[in-house]
Amino acid sequence: MNPERILGLGMDLVEIDRIEDSLHRFGDRFLERIFLPDEIAYARTQARPATHLAARFAAKEATSKAFGTGIGQSLPWLGLEIGRHSTGEPFLRFHHAGATLAQTRGITRSLVTLTHTRTHSAATVILLGP
Repeated sequence: MNPERILGLGMDLVEIDRIEDSLHRFGDRFLERIFLPDEIAYARTQARPATHLAARFAAKEATSKAFGTGIGQSLPWLGLEIGRHSTGEPFLRFHHAGATLAQTRGITRSLVTLTHTRTHSAATVILLGP
């Protein structure tokens, strides 16, 4: 078995107020442009949804940095999803163009961590492959 190696590393920090402002200004239009239904549903179960949306926003940005692509055609906002295992551990799930990019780059596994304070949410993503 070949050992995995790090193919990409990214991190991002987001001001929670920035996400709250976008929610107030654009509502569901903002949510549906950036987040998939399960991400939105999870955040809405939390006392302060913007904190959890900001963490997922940061994870998507961190993933785009790990790929070195930024958010765009090869990795659109809705091309990846931040899910949660039953233990609460976050994970990445790639969709459509994001899945194609991950396959093309040889990504076999990813690691993601989310954190937040009262004012900021952050994420770090590691992309692994053979």
